Amino acid sequence: MKCPYCPHLESKVIDSRNSRDGGLIRRRRECEKCSRRFTTYERLEEPLPVVVKKDGRRETFDPHKIAMGIRKACEKRPVSMEIIESVVDRIERWVLDQGESEIYATAIGEKVMEELHKLDEIAYVRFASVYRSFKDINEFMSELREILARQK
Repeated sequence: MKCPYCPHLESKVIDSRNSRDGGLIRRRRECEKCSRRFTTYERLEEPLPVVVKKDGRRETFDPHKIAMGIRKACEKRPVSMEIIESVVDRIERWVLDQGESEIYATAIGEKVMEELHKLDEIAYVRFASVYRSFKDINEFMSELREILARQK
């Protein structure tokens, strides 16, 4: 493993820990040249499905795009990066568990909204307003009314 501080390629593992769901291994390493420590994450690489977009284009599933959308929706909300990463991991696991070579972007978007609805209603509405392309305030208000009805 290349040291991020110097170009040396040799390091030793100081500590290894599995994530809660077991899908990720966190390793603390020490460079054998400069002795600085750094953290790496190891994950089993599974074949990712192709996402079929609304316009018919196809692209490889990218969890980073989901993470960016969720981060944007959660901006200035009391949602930690750890929680966001956990949500992204759950969505990625869900996509892989579908076992399909192709998955529709709409299915992924609905799953993201489901997760955000449980996490933070403001982030959910923010994401939904972009994802569903609300055309006017009436569509936005309709979504808010549904949220309020569910709370009662």
